[in-house]
Amino acid sequence: MGLLESYWVKVPWWFMGKASRLLWLGFIGILLVAVLILTLYMNSLPSLSTWHTTILQSEFTTDSDVHNYDAYLALEERLFNELESEIYAKVLSTEKNPINRYTEGSLSNPKRWNKSWNKSFELPVANPKMGVLLIHGMSDSPYSLHAQAEQLHKRGVWVVAMRMPGHGTVPSGLLELNWQDMAAVVKIGMKRLHQKVGNKPIHIIGYSTGGPLALNYTLSALEDPSLTLPSGLIFFSPAIGVSKAAPLAVWQSRLGHLFGLPKLEWNALAPEYDPFKYGSFAVNAADQVYRLSNEVQTQLDVYLTNTEEKRAFPPVLSFASIVDYTVSVQDTIHKLYERLPKGDHTLVLFDINHNFSSNHLVKQSVVTILQKLRETPKNGNYTFDLISNIDTTERTLMKITDHKAVKNLHLR
Repeated sequence: MGLLESYWVKVPWWFMGKASRLLWLGFIGILLVAVLILTLYMNSLPSLSTWHTTILQSEFTTDSDVHNYDAYLALEERLFNELESEIYAKVLSTEKNPINRYTEGSLSNPKRWNKSWNKSFELPVANPKMGVLLIHGMSDSPYSLHAQAEQLHKRGVWVVAMRMPGHGTVPSGLLELNWQDMAAVVKIGMKRLHQKVGNKPIHIIGYSTGGPLALNYTLSALEDPSLTLPSGLIFFSPAIGVSKAAPLAVWQSRLGHLFGLPKLEWNALAPEYDPFKYGSFAVNAADQVYRLSNEVQTQLDVYLTNTEEKRAFPPVLSFASIVDYTVSVQDTIHKLYERLPKGDHTLVLFDINHNFSSNHLVKQSVVTILQKLRETPKNGNYTFDLISNIDTTERTLMKITDHKAVKNLHLR
């Protein structure tokens, strides 16, 4: 202690003051450089268009006085009328081009199609065998599952596809979206199907974010007898887990809102050439998927505390790809399938083409992840089907169930 006191006594106070000023000037310099970099970055981004800045007022939220399917369709009709008057009628001449979704008569204008696939739709059938609710993914529209809808309808299934709030209109709809708004629409869709098919089975098909939305509803129904419990869940690339950086991304949006830099509220600003899916993607959209995924994990915690006194969890069938970088297959396994109670659950995983795995066209990390998944002991509550040619040098696919090839599938 004496040595330390002696040392500080020998340091001149003028030096301490000078060092403090240098540190302060250094901080100011770093701040100015950061502002300059941010300014250059902002200027490098595409300009915001009407469809990025206009908030449509007729969109559904949990505060809307809408509690059934017919009321939701009526509100949706007002929303699309507003889309016409506030977006299509106000597109700048400099923004109009042959592939712009919001240009009248363009190649990608959704109105070129006979059916409005951006809206909720229903495919009724006499004496239905069952009902199916379709839930699309984030930034998508009901179009993304229209092929499944048509096939199911041909087979005597009453189909309801719900447009999620903020979707099918303009990308700005994702700026103020809450996952609770989407969850409320899922309840409206299930209520509609129950009214139409009665006690017959009702299944939910969810694509990407539609997966956790279906799980959120199912876990709510397991706790609330007033809700219709689905007979089964079918997922395509379910967004069970998201990037670990997701919790930090929302601060980008908040800073943009705070400092009046609206471009920071976007992960991507891209041309809108797809009639049924946004090219631009708001930071808030990713944040809502993150929040929804966390909510599902909390619901699973509650359900698993005492499953004996609760209704049985419906069977879950999922289809995923090992090279899907949007959603995590490992999270699908660890945060969903390994947590499900024992039942008739199946995960179908599509592998890479291993004919190319040895010539550097496929990242070694993908092969490593797959190997770990195959070696992970199963807890017996689900079946893991791998569609792969990993054990053959021919162009032959196999369905490998729990490490055993049970069926050959030939590529054509």
